[in-house]
Amino acid sequence: MASLLQPDRAVYLVRGEKKIRAPLSQLYFCRYCSELRSLECVSHEVDSHYCPSCLENMPLTEAKLKKNRCANCFDCPCCMHTLSTRATNIPSPLPDDPTKMAMKKAYYLACGFCRWTSRDVGMADKSVASGGWQEPENPHAQRINKLMEYYQQLAHREKQERDRKKLARRRQCMPLAFSEKYGLGTRLQRQRSGAPISSLAGLSLKEGEDQKEISIEPAQALDEVEPLPEDCYTRPINLPEVTTLRQRLLQPDFQPACASQLHPRHKYLLKKRSLRCRKCEHNLSKPEFNPTSIKFKIQLVAVSYIPEVRIMSIPNLRFNKESQVLLTLTNPVENVTHVTLAACEENDPDDINSTAKVMVPSKELTLAGKDAAAEYDELAEPQDFQDDPDVVAFRKSNKIGFFIKVVPLKEEDGDVTVSFRIRHDFRNLAAPIRPSEEAGDAAAEAIWLTHHVELRLGPLVP
Repeated sequence: MASLLQPDRAVYLVRGEKKIRAPLSQLYFCRYCSELRSLECVSHEVDSHYCPSCLENMPLTEAKLKKNRCANCFDCPCCMHTLSTRATNIPSPLPDDPTKMAMKKAYYLACGFCRWTSRDVGMADKSVASGGWQEPENPHAQRINKLMEYYQQLAHREKQERDRKKLARRRQCMPLAFSEKYGLGTRLQRQRSGAPISSLAGLSLKEGEDQKEISIEPAQALDEVEPLPEDCYTRPINLPEVTTLRQRLLQPDFQPACASQLHPRHKYLLKKRSLRCRKCEHNLSKPEFNPTSIKFKIQLVAVSYIPEVRIMSIPNLRFNKESQVLLTLTNPVENVTHVTLAACEENDPDDINSTAKVMVPSKELTLAGKDAAAEYDELAEPQDFQDDPDVVAFRKSNKIGFFIKVVPLKEEDGDVTVSFRIRHDFRNLAAPIRPSEEAGDAAAEAIWLTHHVELRLGPLVP
């Protein structure tokens, strides 16, 4: 099948904030809006952070404090694979008699892929397997922390200024005599008892309140720089000892130039996220909270609701000559689905990539419902849909193969692209929020959905 390993050859149009064309396997379907959704037109919400190595779950505040890194797992600085803790025996003098040696267990970090070890950079071995490892100190850490505190103070001041302007506008709308007569000012302050003191006192700090004024020294440009060594251009270069650009960028605080300066880095955390429709604010995807689970509580992928069009066989396409292409159509739902195909109109704003004329079947195609046990049931009686052999090539369970005719109109080096519209009925079986007799009958009614499909059939044959 041509599109089994190339899903981008059959794309569906998503009409969101901007028009996006993507394979059906990469799209979601909102059952409440009855529309396709892409990753560009949904809201992304972070549910949890976890380490991909030890699978430790971490709340958001703790992840921010640890800079989105795991405290116990490390990445190899050379090949970026996960480091493992290895144990070995080393001779160590006895505390009672230093002249006698005894074997003692020591632990170090090692990479099972590139054979890098923490001993290569002079890191001391540990006597216990757990706990922190020796880490180099950043010489600019104090300067960076001071800059962060300074800009946090500036952001706090800007926020106070915005709040002060908002409160000033509210006071202009309320007459002073009216507020004093009925005590509305005191009442508003009681309602906002959880508000900060600065916002209640005219949104300004009191004069006697202690607040540290953080000041930073501006950076000074140096007139003289450290000269290069004399043998910089004559010394032979040993490439295994020189770090790559990727290795340096993974450690921006040190940017080591030699492989002997590489130190293990804490492994980055991964996140589980939920996707929410921006129009109706319903969840489209929500994973389980446990990091060891790969299941989803909610997963409204489009391939579970929308009939999928795939390319099965493509003949030799020639310029201005009619060719017959075999496509497949799969029904993902359990009830019978009726599908009609229609060619795009001449001035269709969605049809911007077509390079060929397409003739689709005019008859309605009927797809059987999905039945997981049907292919294993030999005694099951096949349903008689009275298919036209000129239109339907084969039928198997919930999938059919049908023909379309294509006439390439542009003699270009690119792929031949055709577009058409697919219209099918859909029954929303999701339970309503407030069930009632009328709502129960309306939920089972079929609605008709229309999708714009584009197929990339490949280049022309000379």
